[in-house]
Order: sequence, then C-alpha cells, then structure tokens
Amino acid sequence: ERRIKMKIYIACDHRGVELKEYLIGNLQNTYEIIPSTLPNSSEDDYPDFAFDICTKMDKNTDLGILICGTGIGISIAANKVKGIRCARVNNLEDAKSARIHNHANVIAIPASLDNNCALEIIKTFLETATSNEERHVRRVNKIISYEQGTYNEL
Repeated sequence: ERRIKMKIYIACDHRGVELKEYLIGNLQNTYEIIPSTLPNSSEDDYPDFAFDICTKMDKNTDLGILICGTGIGISIAANKVKGIRCARVNNLEDAKSARIHNHANVIAIPASLDNNCALEIIKTFLETATSNEERHVRRVNKIISYEQGTYNEL
C-alpha cells in the first residue's frame, strides 16, 4: 500500500553518476523512481541536485536519495529545503536510525560506497518505517516547529 503512493526521487553530482544508475537499475522494478532531470557534467555543483529533487518531492509521502563525493555537502544543501530531513548515511544501522528516530525523508550517501553496500543501505532506508514512539515524534516535531518559526522551548 505504502509503495504505491510513495515516489523515490534520486539525484547526484558528477561523482555519483555510476552509483545512481546502478541504484535506479536495481530499484525501478519495486519503486517509482524519479531521477533528477538536471544534466551531469564534470563541473556540476551538488547543491543544484539537492535543491532539484528536494523541492519537487512530497515531503510527507516521498523519499529522496542523494549522492555526492562524501554525501556531506549534498546533505547540508538538502537540509536547507523546508520540510526536508536529510541524513548522511554510510552504514545499515544509520540508515535504519535515520528513518526510525529522525523520520528522515532523504538519504545522502557517498559516491565511493561499494554498489552492493549502497543498495543494501538504500533498501534498508526505504523499507524502514518511522517510529510512532512518543519521544521520537516529540523530537521530530521540535525540528518541524523550529523550521516553521514556532519553536519556543528554550
């Protein structure tokens, strides 16, 4: 049921093109994959790709995958888009925690990850549900209220 409504947006800078294509090839039969339409070139800039998919995706139902050299820069850029909670991840445990604890809706990975390892991390992220546990919901809601300018806990 969830997979029918959910779209998976994916983008990368020049360093992640091969990994992006590998992931698309392995995920497109299970998920509706929407790649960035921005062209890659040797001089492209990771923020453009983060902003492209993060502004297009439905923040409540869709998920995003971003790839750059380290995954760090593209995650920082993604987190500037309202409604995005992007986690830079390079292992299975973090992929799971990003969804369960932080309700991350975008994952950023380094282009240097082994293809199979990256695929397992992405699958874990996509298949892990967010937690309804009160403490996780409370913490995520604080982030959302801060972003909306209504946070007044301090």
